[in-house]
Amino acid sequence: MQLKLKTILNLKERFPHFVYQDVRLNDTGNEPRIEVTVLPRRGSKGICSGCKKPCAGYDRLKQREFVHVPLWGIIVVLLYCMRRLQCQSCGIVVETVPWSTGKSPLTTGYCWFLSEWAKLLSMQEVARQFKLTWHHVFTAVAMAVTWGRERIDLTGITAIGVDEIHWAKSSFMTLVYQIDNHSKRLLWCGEERTLETIKAFFDWF
Repeated sequence: MQLKLKTILNLKERFPHFVYQDVRLNDTGNEPRIEVTVLPRRGSKGICSGCKKPCAGYDRLKQREFVHVPLWGIIVVLLYCMRRLQCQSCGIVVETVPWSTGKSPLTTGYCWFLSEWAKLLSMQEVARQFKLTWHHVFTAVAMAVTWGRERIDLTGITAIGVDEIHWAKSSFMTLVYQIDNHSKRLLWCGEERTLETIKAFFDWF
């Protein structure tokens, strides 16, 4: 199993400066999961989370878990000890890794996976199907929307529509769409349904 899973991971999620050291099935808890130990490639430097430049590391933090795309309905978890770096520009920082952003417990690949499912199902249903919290799915969708915002072409928009989604008791999300005849698409989403939320859309727009 280990060889096959390493092959799949390297085919779909290959990170040049890191290696998948060990793959094992852990069935000792309430739910079985596949654990993948990740190590930095020998001789590689960490990337500063501030200036994004390579820097030498001097120690490692406690092992973190990053939930990845499940295989055959089994949770996949990447295990990695983040390096602390001595950056000449930013000082002592924790490295950034290519499979995750910030303190998110989900990998970027899993976020894209969830955001695709959220096109077909409600975020609450996606969370139920994959045994996550609603906020995890919202974070994944927000990541995809942010990525799209940074690359979106806003020329030619003459009509927009605003919608609200009620997802929990007294909790809403505001969605803004382009509704021109030639193009109908989601442009923006924000938490709550307040004046500040819609102002944030127009500030961005």
